[in-house]
Amino acid sequence: MLSLVITLLIIALIAGVLGFGGIAGAAVGIAKIIFFVALVLFLISLAAGGFRGFGRRL
Repeated sequence: MLSLVITLLIIALIAGVLGFGGIAGAAVGIAKIIFFVALVLFLISLAAGGFRGFGRRL
């Protein structure tokens, strides 16, 4: 998922350099959304793994 974010940011940089502001803005917007979704999923999996490990110690 993070590789998709990096790809979109590279597309945005290339589009920005070439003068395609609308495409660059759209690519950055999509990359931000995907990044935050990946961050939330990571935090949920981290919390779930922590709770699972906590239950085994009891």
